[in-house]
Amino acid sequence: MEDQEEDDLQMALRMSIQHSPPVPKRSRRRDADGSSAPSPEESRRMQRELMAAAAEKRMLASRSITVTTPSVSTPAPYHAEASSTPAPKDNIIKGFVKTKKEVGRELSTDEAYRLFLMVFGDDVSEDILTQWTNQGIRFSLDQETSMGLVQHEGGPCGVLAALQAFILKYLIFFLDELNNAAPEVTQFFGPRRSSRNQIQGSDEFFNVSEGFKLRALIRSMGEILFSCGSGNTAVIATLNVLNHDIDGENNNMDDDTIAKALEGLSIKSASDLQKILRVETFNVQAIVYQRLQETLPIFQSRMGAMLFLISALLSRGLDAVQSDRDDPSLPLVTAPFGHASQEIVNLLLCGEAVANVFDGRMDLGGGMFLKGIPSNVEVGFLTLLESLNFCKVGQHLKCPKWPIWVIGSESHYTVLFALDTTVQEENEFEERESQIRRAFDAQDQSGGGGFISVEGFNQVLRYANIRLPPERVDSLCSSGFIVWSEFWQATLDLDRSFGGLKDSTGLMGKKVFDLYHFNGMAKSDLNGRAALGGNSCPPVQRPRLTKLRVAVPPRWTPEEFLADTASTLSSTGAGQDAKDAEVAKPEPPQHAPVVDCIRTRWPRAVCNWVGNPPSIV
Repeated sequence: MEDQEEDDLQMALRMSIQHSPPVPKRSRRRDADGSSAPSPEESRRMQRELMAAAAEKRMLASRSITVTTPSVSTPAPYHAEASSTPAPKDNIIKGFVKTKKEVGRELSTDEAYRLFLMVFGDDVSEDILTQWTNQGIRFSLDQETSMGLVQHEGGPCGVLAALQAFILKYLIFFLDELNNAAPEVTQFFGPRRSSRNQIQGSDEFFNVSEGFKLRALIRSMGEILFSCGSGNTAVIATLNVLNHDIDGENNNMDDDTIAKALEGLSIKSASDLQKILRVETFNVQAIVYQRLQETLPIFQSRMGAMLFLISALLSRGLDAVQSDRDDPSLPLVTAPFGHASQEIVNLLLCGEAVANVFDGRMDLGGGMFLKGIPSNVEVGFLTLLESLNFCKVGQHLKCPKWPIWVIGSESHYTVLFALDTTVQEENEFEERESQIRRAFDAQDQSGGGGFISVEGFNQVLRYANIRLPPERVDSLCSSGFIVWSEFWQATLDLDRSFGGLKDSTGLMGKKVFDLYHFNGMAKSDLNGRAALGGNSCPPVQRPRLTKLRVAVPPRWTPEEFLADTASTLSSTGAGQDAKDAEVAKPEPPQHAPVVDCIRTRWPRAVCNWVGNPPSIV
């Protein structure tokens, strides 16, 4: 209907400028009062002029109204011309005042109600709303943790931790790409890499410039939003109270300006959400990054974490989010403490708001099933709950493309990461170890007792291509059956040229690598107090970054053998290089809940660190 009306107005305008051929003059008909009545031709001409004037008025007015984006549920292609070119402010154009352009569109009443109910429920406390409207997306000012997002309020940690994981991906494994970037967003954000072509990440992630950090943040936000939109769509939610200040050419707001604009602004209901939100829908990646750069001051404001969550939900689509969930009646922000649910974290990690952490989906029969993580992800997830046998994290989250994991506890989310992608790969020793164990288990007829017959033992030797000395074979077979532990010890003592696993380095296939744990919650740091002047200074309130030394023994190696080996090596360490000497002098293992999370990924891992234990709460 609206298109037809516009066509009619355009036709009227064309009619008004057409030159009609002259018509012969005729005497005008007189009305009853003696005045001259217009001729039919004059009536038609006057009608055309009136219609043309109305059309011109409507067209001029349409240029100054709000530029809206399509509905969130059915996004249409975004046109750069509609929002990337800011409207001139306070300019006089052909006698008409062109008003300021308002960006995006308001949510409908129904959308705002559904969104508020989905996130907070119908009985949310004021404390929870305060937590979620007072957390910006800002980097720590502390020098040692300046690469991390700082959290001051409880609740939004799930949003910040997931975003932090992606930021670390770019700062560690894509730093050169950011370093070579041109200042313009559309130039330095190229296609995302599809494979791991950089194994060793940068160890300068904690000491990069502010520009690099902001580029990594913007790229991470864009990647997450497009992932939520199935790679096709991204929705950016902003605040209408600031839109006129961030529209393209005037992006110079400081913290004081933003704080003043947000004074007294609160969200206590769906109607409040509708009043302050504006949303824009995009399907061009470069434009999304440009818009995120322009709106970054809003996401850094106290509303930032909540706005990013809303952007992700709208990118996914409200209907799709509810379809992802096992129980759509529950709010995504959990009561009574306002923590981010697993659905929020999964949405940001894999693009779907599923409640479970296993791979694929679980068929319950009768046409019912539970949804898990659909495919491999960029950054992963580990949880303390798995060590307590409350859940089982699947391989998609446990073995992500990059060695970065969001760590979940009962009440908080933090981040664990490595600088080397090889920490997830099996080494040669582990592969050989698995091959021999499979061969032995295939001949084990004891119901898992760990011993095989002499005939089965000979088959294992042939299959695994192990050539033990005859006297050693006779010794193992003297009792009529072969025990796994004795056979395994013989294999460890056998040179590799004969199919054994003898390791001159003393590592015995043990993995030794470094992990880093980051907790964005500003906590008291006793180490920081000591650095500032001893115990007389108050504890420093800051995020925590802890380096952990992790040692992972081979899966089938008895613990007592490793202990004996380590003891022997520590007493005969002469002639080894520095790395071997370090391994040969083990420190007493340390324990904290994060170690239990690490062991869900690397069973039997032992960890050491310096200073305060890493905290996952």
